[in-house]
Amino acid sequence: MEPLSWTGALAPLITPLWIAAGALVALAILRFVVSLLIVPAQSVALPDGTLTAGSGPLELIDRAVRWALGSVLALLALFLIGGVILDLSAGIIGGMARRLLPVWIALVATLALSYTFRRRLGLYGKLFDSTIGTVGFALVMFWVFAAFFGAMDLIATFDPLAQSGAMKNEPPGTPFDKMIGDVDEGAYPVYLLGGDNLGRDVFSRMVSGAWVVVQIAPLATAFAFMVGITLGLPAAYFGGKFDTILTFLANLILAFPVILLFYLLVTPEIIETGIPTYMSAVIFLFPILFLTILLNARYHTRPALRTGLLVAVILGLGWIYLSLISEPFGVLPVLPEALDLFDIPGGILTVFVSVVFVNAPTVFRIVRGLALDIKTRDYVAAAQTRGEGPWYIMLWEILPNARGPLIVDFCLRVGYTTILLGTLGFFGLGLPPESPDWGSTINDGRRLLAIYPHPALAPAIALLTLVLGLNLLADGLREESLRD
Repeated sequence: MEPLSWTGALAPLITPLWIAAGALVALAILRFVVSLLIVPAQSVALPDGTLTAGSGPLELIDRAVRWALGSVLALLALFLIGGVILDLSAGIIGGMARRLLPVWIALVATLALSYTFRRRLGLYGKLFDSTIGTVGFALVMFWVFAAFFGAMDLIATFDPLAQSGAMKNEPPGTPFDKMIGDVDEGAYPVYLLGGDNLGRDVFSRMVSGAWVVVQIAPLATAFAFMVGITLGLPAAYFGGKFDTILTFLANLILAFPVILLFYLLVTPEIIETGIPTYMSAVIFLFPILFLTILLNARYHTRPALRTGLLVAVILGLGWIYLSLISEPFGVLPVLPEALDLFDIPGGILTVFVSVVFVNAPTVFRIVRGLALDIKTRDYVAAAQTRGEGPWYIMLWEILPNARGPLIVDFCLRVGYTTILLGTLGFFGLGLPPESPDWGSTINDGRRLLAIYPHPALAPAIALLTLVLGLNLLADGLREESLRD
């Protein structure tokens, strides 16, 4: 088997794609220059009293930009469809497109259903009225589905930790039969994105690295929000010494540079003291505390329902909580092995706790600032007049009206957390050295970057596209929330 080219049988589509992409860039630059010199055409009134959009140079350029963008997207779609059909006959792109087939199906189904029922889905549905938000959502969900199906062994072509001495630093598209004889029956015949300095498959490590990010970044950010909301709302609502003490502690943590704080929390010396373990025991209590207060405040007038819900939440989350902390506290395990649901590896637990600890003070400051403004509104005063309790007002009057900025910040913070995880992996902190996370993979590939760029470029592009998608998603959500 000969080494694969990038496009294989799809090579004739390359020239039209470059032409369309070049035209799109040129028209976009022309649009920017002309907009500085010419104002948009005014709307024209028709005889029946309705208005129609005017037509001028800017409008004509906009139309050409849309056509160029449509051409680029159509050609890219042809690449993907052709790659799925032709597989390795369409080169490296075809092979990757075929391996990612479950991702394409899930992504298209999600986008189609979301767009069809967008009017019934609240702020999430309104997201699809924004082109920027839709693009960001598609990029994020691509990596979410890639991580999910990768964890199910439906995408990766090889074990991400398996090494082959003959495939060290081999370029993308290198077949096995060229290097080490015939391929075993059923084995994938090619390293699609080449091999790294230890002969591991770069494509498989890139897909597996997505699962590491998807496991840690959103969950750690959600925990940080629970901590920030649970402490920020009462600090703003009650004020006084409680607010002063919490604000001082938040400012104290924020005074440390983020990377330095991460470095301190994940170093072996700090881990040996057990500090991250005890921090996790405190942090994992906040979801139970948050949901307990939330349900108690909402259903305090219906004691029978409230009691049932609280018992279910406390027992269910309490079991999960004890399973989380059982192994780390262990001379005497908190739970017997038969009841312990899962064990988190020490490195991931430390990184998770570090992310929550670093992000929670910032979320606290944001929630506190929003609550200080919202608590002066008339509907809060009306709830106080009705005799509602403080926690009901905080969680069911103030918090829902702060959801727009908090949702936007959540998306941005997941992006920041992704970058921080990549930074930790790059410096070899927290996660195991053989971990396929993107930061570690970039660090492994940078040593020979000038000679063999492919081991570092693939995870770097993956990290870039995920963070870009999260930022675009946040922009789309901000744009739609401002319209409410």
